[in-house]
Amino acid sequence: MTINIPASVGMPVEEVDTPCLLVDLDAFDRNIRTMADFMKKHGLRHRAHAKTHKSSDISIIQVEKGGAVGVCCQKVSEAEALVSAGVRDVLVSNQVVTPKKIERLAAMATRARVLVCVDDLGNVDDLSAAAQKYGVTIECLVEIDVGAGRCGVQPGAAAVGIAKKIDKAPGLTFAGLQAYQGKAQHVHDFSERKGLIDAAVAKVRETVDLLKAEGLDCDIVAGAGTGTYYFEGVSGVYNELQCGSYIFMDADYQRVKDDRGGFIGEFDNALFIYTTVMSKTKTDRAICDAGLKAQSVDSGLPVIFDRDDVTYIGASDEHGVISDPENKLRLGDKLKLIPGHCDPTVNVHDWYVGIRNGRVEALWPVTARGMCL
Repeated sequence: MTINIPASVGMPVEEVDTPCLLVDLDAFDRNIRTMADFMKKHGLRHRAHAKTHKSSDISIIQVEKGGAVGVCCQKVSEAEALVSAGVRDVLVSNQVVTPKKIERLAAMATRARVLVCVDDLGNVDDLSAAAQKYGVTIECLVEIDVGAGRCGVQPGAAAVGIAKKIDKAPGLTFAGLQAYQGKAQHVHDFSERKGLIDAAVAKVRETVDLLKAEGLDCDIVAGAGTGTYYFEGVSGVYNELQCGSYIFMDADYQRVKDDRGGFIGEFDNALFIYTTVMSKTKTDRAICDAGLKAQSVDSGLPVIFDRDDVTYIGASDEHGVISDPENKLRLGDKLKLIPGHCDPTVNVHDWYVGIRNGRVEALWPVTARGMCL
């Protein structure tokens, strides 16, 4: 079987095979520092969302250099892959309800601190039974729906009922609330985005107060993402933020505007799809080797980095179509594409190629690629 590694350490970037994921390590480092500084300034914990990168190497860097307390994962298999590679504090920021997955979650808690989200009373019993079987403690966050319309009970009394049951369940600990407004992250208009989070904060505050009245304190009030982290961070209610895409950024986040009408500028594009012009038979267009199987286009087509003379305009399975009205591109030319959506793009690649000063400095496997169970 061929080992699908696109580069070797020390190689000039021009020799890296394509299509592959490039990480600009200078931009990557700046993004880590920027988020770490924000968390420190506002007295917050950062639990970095690993669904963005699915990498144990990046997770450990976020903890050791970025001050993150741990990571979030969306799937048990994703968490297992990272824990097996050395991550020691992981929240499955999702519901785990099938017997096999609950069993695996409890087994994982023998090797690491494990937290999970809950929005169902019956699920509490199942988690408790598994925790007792393995002699572990599983920390539970009650997930409330603050506007995303996905998982989570309604804020208020329903959340209190589940929290009280968790608090009494053997093998479980009530750790707090999960309150993520996912729909707000990519709302481009600043005022609209802020309004959605203001509404979420009010619901979270009400629920925290009701829990406190029942003698249940929330050690963790969690949520937020790259598009809204500032609002939750200064709310005085949230204390643990779950930002993920900040580490890389993508083309859609370039459309999210700040309060002055410009693009959010705290973070730099650090992730690129590196691609090669593989056909140039027409003067006004080129074909590159990064098509649909090299990326996700659910949030739109990629943007060609640092070029305003050529445009990525279409894709089929293995080909990307580039408009080249001035006939600038030549066979073998290489381009960096900013993916439309970084998270699912990462999931179709095996490796990251970390670049600094024009050479390959690091090769990181996408540890949890394809882990969807």
